[in-house]
Amino acid sequence: MGTEVEQDYFGSLPVPSVQDLSAKVEDVPDRYVRPEFESELVCTDATFEIPVIDLSRILDEESRREEMAKLHKACEEWGFFQLINHGSEEAVGRMKNDVEEFFKQPLEAKKAYAQKPNSAEGYGQAFVVSEDQKLDWGDMYFVRGLPARVRNMSFWPEYPTTFRETLEIYSSAVKGLALQLLALMAENLGLEAEQLTSMFEDISQALRMNYYPPCPQADKVVGISPHSDATGLTLLIQTNNVQGLQVRKNGMWIPVNAIPGGFIINIGDLLEVWSNGKYKSIEHRVVVNPNKERLSVAGFHGPNEDAIIGPLPDLVKKDGAANYKSLDMKSFYKLNYKLEGKKHANDMKVENGTTKI
Repeated sequence: MGTEVEQDYFGSLPVPSVQDLSAKVEDVPDRYVRPEFESELVCTDATFEIPVIDLSRILDEESRREEMAKLHKACEEWGFFQLINHGSEEAVGRMKNDVEEFFKQPLEAKKAYAQKPNSAEGYGQAFVVSEDQKLDWGDMYFVRGLPARVRNMSFWPEYPTTFRETLEIYSSAVKGLALQLLALMAENLGLEAEQLTSMFEDISQALRMNYYPPCPQADKVVGISPHSDATGLTLLIQTNNVQGLQVRKNGMWIPVNAIPGGFIINIGDLLEVWSNGKYKSIEHRVVVNPNKERLSVAGFHGPNEDAIIGPLPDLVKKDGAANYKSLDMKSFYKLNYKLEGKKHANDMKVENGTTKI
């Protein structure tokens, strides 16, 4: 039996750098081989894609109603959409450049920011809780962006020299965009904006920068295992033109063709629960390319520490019943850690008067 880790529901055991490993081995080590995914169905219809929402059309009174309806349908039916004309293009461009430069550094330079025991922050992997578990084919660099008081500046990179300033600018930009989207979603749910946004007054934000090395045996590995996001709202950018994100729908995986300069937005487990199931937190994964590296940055946005994760009363009243159990944040994070990042909202569902937890 391998070592197991007890910690703050976010930390991870140390594992080798996949970027370094990929340059040294010809055959994929057994710990990364994932035969359970080889036979899963992947959609080949290029016209079947997640919706695209144009924020500029929402801000234009003439097109607002139509685009808001598209946003509502995307949240209900997909839980994912791409966002264009979002107004944060400069921050996105800076972040892409600095993330690419960071991962180009030699391994020893990156290891200076290696994760510490019982902490997710730094360079490493997430949700590695046992020496026996299978691993994903990818490295991450994880920092806490907000609230500012929780930042550990020793993990904010000093190379490239612009990176700290870029992180500050990007953190602020995606926070503003997340709050704007939450207000729009509240409106679409028939709520006052403050019924959602007030839970994010002391917003929690984490930034995860991902590096997926190429793998000649790409069909044997997975970049990130299937999961849903244990957060409110995720905003992701792809820093190069190598695709890999896939969303599960209708029993198969739908490849996401990322639009350059756009965000990929997904509903988190918390928003599914708050919406009483109207909006869906959808399982997704990342596959790797046999010849090219892929890089991305995910921004996770969660509520105040004292928030209650449960269906909003106005929606329960409208629907006639609460479809999910209510939990405080600490209990929710315990569930998150126990399930290793897998589908949490399902375990909070009320079925026949009971839940799984």
